[in-house]
Amino acid sequence: MGIQIPRGTQDLLPGQTEIWQYIENTARELCRRYQYKEIRTPIFEHTELFLRGVGDTTDIVQKEMYTFQDRGGRDLTLRPEGTASVVRSYIENKMFGHPSQPVKLYYIGQMFRYERPQAGRFRQFVQFGIEALGSKDPAIDAEVLALAMSLYQELGLKKLKLVINSLGDSESRIAHRNALINHFEPRIGEFCSDCQNRLQKNPLRILDCKKDHDHELMKTAPSIIDYLNEESRTYFDKVKQHLTDLEIEFVEDPTLVRGLDYYNHTAFEIMSEAEGFGAITTLAGGGRYNGLAESLGGPETPGIGFALSIERLIAALQAENVELPIEQGIDCYFVSLGDAARDYTVKLAYQLRNSGFTVEKDYLDRKVKAQFKSADRLEARYVAVLGDDELANNKINLKNMATGEQVELDLATFIEQFKKLQA
Repeated sequence: MGIQIPRGTQDLLPGQTEIWQYIENTARELCRRYQYKEIRTPIFEHTELFLRGVGDTTDIVQKEMYTFQDRGGRDLTLRPEGTASVVRSYIENKMFGHPSQPVKLYYIGQMFRYERPQAGRFRQFVQFGIEALGSKDPAIDAEVLALAMSLYQELGLKKLKLVINSLGDSESRIAHRNALINHFEPRIGEFCSDCQNRLQKNPLRILDCKKDHDHELMKTAPSIIDYLNEESRTYFDKVKQHLTDLEIEFVEDPTLVRGLDYYNHTAFEIMSEAEGFGAITTLAGGGRYNGLAESLGGPETPGIGFALSIERLIAALQAENVELPIEQGIDCYFVSLGDAARDYTVKLAYQLRNSGFTVEKDYLDRKVKAQFKSADRLEARYVAVLGDDELANNKINLKNMATGEQVELDLATFIEQFKKLQA
């Protein structure tokens, strides 16, 4: 048997890649309107970046990272998420000194996690994400949420639910942390080994456990909302007010816990409520991560962002039966009869392509009927027919495939005449 694709990866073939290109172009255009600029970071980074940035108690770091040593003995990791890399680049390139603040960035790139492949989830996947660095204004939290929702809506999704929560500032989180320890510690032996290890290190992670999700203590665990100090409550109220002003519907969920250690204050997820989408409904997630830059050796830098999987987005489009308005067809197909005519269409195709038109011709020396069938498959708007006789008389026939109308044009001025037809 031949070599096959690794488990958890996929080939994107012609017919599929056009969907990806449309989504990516829509995301880029939306970022242009919101003034987020593209950043491209390496596919692999020093492992320490994710240990410090993502958190050594997270499932990503403990179970899912692709880590290896290079020939120099350095520990490197294929990036499992985008935020840590962006913040590392922000610090390393001193973007905090740029005159235009906050720094607003977006990325589209491949990420890698060793997890069980399932519908819409792969070990190599593509994330689109944005990061806004340098502002503590609750308005930019609302802006990030608005951009995320706008992308899904512009692509045609309707069955969406935005869920938000506040994880509070450091003071609030410390108070909540102590309450969680007191809550779980007497019966921690009933929980999985991961939860037992997290009790003292990061008890908030226990709430995100998939194994013990149905344990009775989960249902009665202290809510972060009850431990928010006045500053955190005021901040969260302001974010919610902005969303209300923008007429963006949301649901508050005090149990929402993001899977990465760097989150504080605003946290959110966007979910699909489409019938048949699957048990895992999350499409995108994000939140505020004040303190992440400092943990990576940078200056004090508030930040907020989100990331979404394009694979999950496409699955949601399929669940809602959304057909993207992807442009089909080509402008012109050259049908040739005879060796001299076939050779001459090479130049004509080149000239039309250089004029900005989509063009194809026959390269298999097929009969005229087969060439017309090929033009039909490609949904050609025009077919230009050139035979050796027409070439000798400096003529070429052009057929409008929609109307069936056919005209004879001078070969010498064919390119200019074709341009006028498209004007």
